[in-house]
Amino acid sequence: MDIYPAIDIRNGKCVRLLQGDAKREIVYSDNPIEVALKWEEIGARYLHIVDLDGAFHGDTENISIISEILSNISIPVQIGGGIRSMEKIDLFLDNPKVARVILGTSAITEPQLLSEAVQGYGNRIAVGIDAKDGWVAIRGWVEETRIDAIEFGKNLKAKGIETIIYTDISKDGMLSGPNIRATEAMIAQTGLNIIASGGVSRLEDIETVKKIGAAGIIIGQALYTGKIKLAEALSYEED
Repeated sequence: MDIYPAIDIRNGKCVRLLQGDAKREIVYSDNPIEVALKWEEIGARYLHIVDLDGAFHGDTENISIISEILSNISIPVQIGGGIRSMEKIDLFLDNPKVARVILGTSAITEPQLLSEAVQGYGNRIAVGIDAKDGWVAIRGWVEETRIDAIEFGKNLKAKGIETIIYTDISKDGMLSGPNIRATEAMIAQTGLNIIASGGVSRLEDIETVKKIGAAGIIIGQALYTGKIKLAEALSYEED
C-alpha cells in the first residue's frame, strides 16, 4: 500500500478544509513548495496535490506553484482539482514527474473527455469519487448528485479506469477515522485499485485500510497537526 501526503493548495497556500467546506479553512503553510520538499525529505515516495481553486472554480489558478513543486522535487505526484480539459491533462502529463491526473467533476459531466483521456493516457488517468451518504458529489463537493458511488465505480472500470481516489466527504478533515465500511465495499464491489482518503487520524487507521486491501491512502490533516508522523506512516508501505 502506498502512502500519499496531501498538499491542498488554495490562494497559493497549503490548506485543509473541514468536510470540503470552503468556509472552514485552516492554513498550514504559505509555501506549498517547502511543504512538498519536507515530505520528500522525510521519505515520501509519492505526493497527492489538489488545486482547490481549480476544484471550486474550474480554473487552475495555482498552476505556477504546482509547476514549481514539480521542478523542485524528485518523487512522482498525482494531481487533481479542476482538470476539465485535454489541454490541462496534456499539460500535466507531459511532465514525467506526474504519475497520474485525477478527474472528478469532468468524469461525470464530460464522459467524452474521460474516454479521450483514457484512450490517450491509459492508467495515468484516475478518477476521484467523492461521496456523501453513498452519493457522488461534484464541483468541489458543493453539488450532490443522485449517482450511486459504487455503481459509478463499476461504470468507470468498464470504461478502462483502473485507479480511484475514494473520499468520504463527511470524514474529510475531521480526524474521526475513515469510513472503513464504505471503502471496503468500494474495493470489493468494483475490483478497482482504491486509494482511500478522508478522516485518517492515527496509525491504526492506516493499518485498517491496508487490511481491507486498499492500494493506497492519502493523509492530510493528521500530518499537519502532528497526530501522525509521516516517518511512522511510511512503515506501512512495507510488506
